[in-house]
Amino acid sequence: MLYWALVFFIVALVAMLFGFGGIASAAASIAQILFYVFLVLFLVFLISGLIGRRPVV
Repeated sequence: MLYWALVFFIVALVAMLFGFGGIASAAASIAQILFYVFLVLFLVFLISGLIGRRPVV
């Protein structure tokens, strides 16, 4: 998911470079949403991994 966020960010930069403002803003919005979804999922899995870990005997 982080890969796709980076891809959309690069698409937004290229579109901005060529003057396509609508496409650039849409791609940047998609990249931002994907990054936040990745961040939330990362934190959920990190916390669930720390809570669900069994103690070593």
